[in-house]
Amino acid sequence: MPPEFVEPLQLAAVLLAGVLAGMGLERFLSRRRRLAWRERNRARWARERSGGDILSGLWVAPKPVTAPPKPTDPADQLRIVMGANFTVQPLLNKSEVRVFKELDRMVIGCNPGWQVMAQVSLGEILRSANADAYSCINSKRVDLLLVDEHCLPRHALEYQGHAHHQGTAAARDAVKKEALRRAGISYHEIVGGHTTPSELRRLVEKLVDKPAA
Repeated sequence: MPPEFVEPLQLAAVLLAGVLAGMGLERFLSRRRRLAWRERNRARWARERSGGDILSGLWVAPKPVTAPPKPTDPADQLRIVMGANFTVQPLLNKSEVRVFKELDRMVIGCNPGWQVMAQVSLGEILRSANADAYSCINSKRVDLLLVDEHCLPRHALEYQGHAHHQGTAAARDAVKKEALRRAGISYHEIVGGHTTPSELRRLVEKLVDKPAA
Protein backbone atom coordinates (compact mmCIF):
# COMPACT_ATOMS: atom_id res chain seq x y z
CA MET A 1 0.00 0.00 0.00
CA PRO A 2 1.38 3.47 -0.84
CA PRO A 3 2.64 5.39 2.17
CA GLU A 4 0.30 8.31 1.46
CA PHE A 5 -2.73 6.06 2.32
CA VAL A 6 -1.33 4.61 5.56
CA GLU A 7 -1.68 7.65 7.81
CA PRO A 8 -5.35 8.41 6.87
CA LEU A 9 -6.30 4.78 7.48
CA GLN A 10 -4.56 4.77 10.84
CA LEU A 11 -6.30 8.01 11.78
CA ALA A 12 -9.68 6.58 10.75
CA ALA A 13 -9.02 3.45 12.77
CA VAL A 14 -8.13 5.50 15.83
CA LEU A 15 -11.27 7.61 15.42
CA LEU A 16 -13.45 4.51 14.96
CA ALA A 17 -11.95 2.91 18.05
CA GLY A 18 -12.64 6.11 20.01
CA VAL A 19 -16.25 6.19 18.83
CA LEU A 20 -16.79 2.54 19.75
CA ALA A 21 -15.16 3.07 23.14
CA GLY A 22 -17.36 6.13 23.75
CA MET A 23 -20.51 4.20 22.81
CA GLY A 24 -19.55 1.38 25.12
CA LEU A 25 -18.85 3.78 27.97
CA GLU A 26 -22.17 5.52 27.41
CA ARG A 27 -24.04 2.18 27.49
CA PHE A 28 -22.17 1.22 30.66
CA LEU A 29 -23.00 4.52 32.39
CA SER A 30 -26.63 4.35 31.22
CA ARG A 31 -26.95 0.83 32.63
CA ARG A 32 -25.45 1.98 35.95
CA ARG A 33 -27.95 4.87 36.13
CA ARG A 34 -30.89 2.52 35.47
CA LEU A 35 -29.71 0.12 38.18
CA ALA A 36 -29.29 2.97 40.65
CA TRP A 37 -32.78 4.31 39.81
CA ARG A 38 -34.32 0.87 40.28
CA GLU A 39 -32.56 0.47 43.62
CA ARG A 40 -33.90 3.81 44.83
CA ASN A 41 -37.47 2.94 43.81
CA ARG A 42 -37.45 -0.72 44.86
CA ALA A 43 -39.32 0.01 48.12
CA ARG A 44 -42.05 1.98 46.29
CA TRP A 45 -42.52 -0.81 43.75
CA ALA A 46 -42.85 -3.34 46.56
CA ARG A 47 -45.65 -1.25 48.09
CA GLU A 48 -47.43 -1.01 44.73
CA ARG A 49 -47.22 -4.77 44.13
CA SER A 50 -48.58 -5.44 47.63
CA GLY A 51 -51.59 -3.21 47.10
CA GLY A 52 -50.16 -0.02 48.61
CA ASP A 53 -50.92 3.46 47.45
CA ILE A 54 -49.50 3.89 43.95
CA LEU A 55 -49.17 7.61 44.54
CA SER A 56 -47.29 7.13 47.78
CA GLY A 57 -44.13 9.20 47.82
CA LEU A 58 -45.02 11.29 44.75
CA TRP A 59 -46.74 13.98 46.79
CA VAL A 60 -48.10 14.37 50.28
CA ALA A 61 -51.68 13.15 50.55
CA PRO A 62 -54.08 15.77 51.93
CA LYS A 63 -55.20 15.26 55.49
CA PRO A 64 -58.78 13.96 55.81
CA VAL A 65 -61.34 16.59 56.69
CA THR A 66 -63.07 15.68 59.95
CA ALA A 67 -66.41 16.98 61.07
CA PRO A 68 -66.22 19.68 63.71
CA PRO A 69 -66.81 18.33 67.23
CA LYS A 70 -70.21 18.86 68.76
CA PRO A 71 -70.26 21.73 71.24
CA THR A 72 -70.24 20.42 74.79
CA ASP A 73 -70.05 23.69 76.67
CA PRO A 74 -73.55 24.66 77.91
CA ALA A 75 -72.94 28.29 76.95
CA ASP A 76 -72.13 27.30 73.35
CA GLN A 77 -75.14 25.00 73.22
CA LEU A 78 -77.40 27.78 74.50
CA ARG A 79 -76.04 30.21 71.91
CA ILE A 80 -76.71 27.70 69.10
CA VAL A 81 -80.19 26.87 70.37
CA MET A 82 -81.08 30.55 70.71
CA GLY A 83 -80.20 31.03 67.05
CA ALA A 84 -82.42 28.19 65.80
CA ASN A 85 -86.15 27.58 65.45
CA PHE A 86 -87.94 24.53 66.86
CA THR A 87 -91.36 23.06 66.14
CA VAL A 88 -93.46 20.43 67.89
CA GLN A 89 -93.38 16.92 66.42
CA PRO A 90 -95.90 14.16 67.29
CA LEU A 91 -94.43 11.43 69.43
CA LEU A 92 -96.26 8.73 67.42
CA ASN A 93 -97.72 8.59 63.94
CA LYS A 94 -101.44 7.99 63.43
CA SER A 95 -101.16 4.19 63.19
CA GLU A 96 -98.97 4.03 66.28
CA VAL A 97 -101.39 6.28 68.19
CA ARG A 98 -104.27 3.86 67.52
CA VAL A 99 -102.17 0.92 68.71
CA PHE A 100 -100.99 2.87 71.77
CA LYS A 101 -104.52 3.77 72.90
CA GLU A 102 -105.83 0.25 72.40
CA LEU A 103 -102.81 -1.29 74.12
CA ASP A 104 -103.01 1.14 77.03
CA ARG A 105 -106.69 0.34 77.58
CA MET A 106 -106.00 -3.41 77.53
CA VAL A 107 -103.02 -3.19 79.90
CA ILE A 108 -104.88 -1.08 82.46
CA GLY A 109 -107.81 -3.47 82.21
CA CYS A 110 -105.52 -6.38 83.13
CA ASN A 111 -103.60 -4.54 85.85
CA PRO A 112 -104.20 -0.85 86.75
CA GLY A 113 -100.70 -0.62 88.21
CA TRP A 114 -99.04 -1.25 84.85
CA GLN A 115 -98.45 1.47 82.25
CA VAL A 116 -97.61 1.79 78.58
CA MET A 117 -94.83 4.21 77.60
CA ALA A 118 -93.99 5.35 74.06
CA GLN A 119 -90.69 5.98 72.25
CA VAL A 120 -88.48 5.01 75.16
CA SER A 121 -84.72 5.33 74.78
CA LEU A 122 -82.84 2.10 75.44
CA GLY A 123 -80.09 4.16 77.04
CA GLU A 124 -82.57 5.05 79.82
CA ILE A 125 -83.71 1.52 80.60
CA LEU A 126 -80.53 -0.54 79.98
CA ARG A 127 -77.10 -0.43 81.57
CA SER A 128 -73.84 -2.13 80.63
CA ALA A 129 -70.30 -2.04 81.99
CA ASN A 130 -69.12 -2.43 78.38
CA ALA A 131 -68.92 1.14 77.07
CA ASP A 132 -68.79 0.03 73.43
CA ALA A 133 -71.88 -2.15 73.83
CA TYR A 134 -73.75 0.63 75.60
CA SER A 135 -72.92 3.10 72.83
CA CYS A 136 -74.51 0.68 70.32
CA ILE A 137 -77.92 0.95 71.98
CA ASN A 138 -77.83 4.31 73.75
CA SER A 139 -79.61 6.27 71.00
CA LYS A 140 -81.99 3.48 69.93
CA ARG A 141 -85.65 3.45 71.03
CA VAL A 142 -88.52 1.03 71.37
CA ASP A 143 -91.95 2.05 70.13
CA LEU A 144 -93.92 0.85 73.17
CA LEU A 145 -92.77 -0.31 76.58
CA LEU A 146 -94.79 -2.05 79.28
CA VAL A 147 -93.68 -1.19 82.82
CA ASP A 148 -95.01 -2.74 85.99
CA GLU A 149 -96.30 -1.07 89.16
CA HIS A 150 -92.68 -0.35 90.19
CA CYS A 151 -91.90 1.33 86.83
CA LEU A 152 -89.65 -1.60 86.01
CA PRO A 153 -89.45 -2.24 82.24
CA ARG A 154 -90.90 -5.66 81.51
CA HIS A 155 -91.86 -6.00 77.83
CA ALA A 156 -91.01 -4.09 74.63
CA LEU A 157 -93.39 -3.95 71.69
CA GLU A 158 -92.38 -2.74 68.23
CA TYR A 159 -94.96 -1.56 65.71
CA GLN A 160 -93.97 -2.77 62.23
CA GLY A 161 -95.57 -0.67 59.51
CA HIS A 162 -95.58 -1.46 55.81
CA ALA A 163 -92.20 0.20 55.14
CA HIS A 164 -90.53 -0.77 58.40
CA HIS A 165 -88.06 -3.33 57.02
CA GLN A 166 -86.53 -1.03 54.43
CA GLY A 167 -82.78 -0.39 54.49
CA THR A 168 -81.04 -1.44 57.71
CA ALA A 169 -84.18 -1.55 59.88
CA ALA A 170 -83.99 -5.33 60.33
CA ALA A 171 -80.36 -5.12 61.50
CA ARG A 172 -81.18 -2.32 63.94
CA ASP A 173 -84.10 -4.34 65.32
CA ALA A 174 -81.79 -7.32 65.81
CA VAL A 175 -79.44 -5.18 67.92
CA LYS A 176 -82.31 -3.92 70.08
CA LYS A 177 -83.82 -7.38 70.43
CA GLU A 178 -80.55 -8.95 71.60
CA ALA A 179 -79.81 -6.17 74.10
CA LEU A 180 -83.32 -6.41 75.54
CA ARG A 181 -83.12 -10.20 75.72
CA ARG A 182 -79.87 -10.02 77.68
CA ALA A 183 -81.51 -7.61 80.14
CA GLY A 184 -84.49 -9.93 80.64
CA ILE A 185 -86.99 -7.75 78.73
CA SER A 186 -89.12 -9.63 76.22
CA TYR A 187 -89.54 -8.31 72.67
CA HIS A 188 -92.71 -8.59 70.60
CA GLU A 189 -93.82 -7.25 67.24
CA ILE A 190 -97.19 -5.76 66.30
CA VAL A 191 -97.54 -5.94 62.53
CA GLY A 192 -99.74 -3.31 60.93
CA GLY A 193 -102.60 -4.86 58.97
CA HIS A 194 -101.92 -8.35 60.36
CA THR A 195 -102.12 -8.27 64.16
CA THR A 196 -105.81 -8.27 65.06
CA PRO A 197 -107.27 -6.70 68.24
CA SER A 198 -108.05 -10.16 69.60
CA GLU A 199 -104.45 -11.27 69.04
CA LEU A 200 -103.20 -8.12 70.76
CA ARG A 201 -105.51 -8.76 73.71
CA ARG A 202 -104.27 -12.33 74.09
CA LEU A 203 -100.68 -11.05 74.02
CA VAL A 204 -101.42 -8.48 76.71
CA GLU A 205 -103.16 -11.04 78.93
CA LYS A 206 -100.10 -13.25 78.57
CA LEU A 207 -97.57 -10.52 79.36
CA VAL A 208 -99.23 -8.49 82.10
CA ASP A 209 -99.15 -9.86 85.62
CA LYS A 210 -102.43 -10.14 87.44
CA PRO A 211 -102.83 -7.59 90.27
CA ALA A 212 -101.98 -8.82 93.72
CA ALA A 213 -104.96 -9.79 95.86
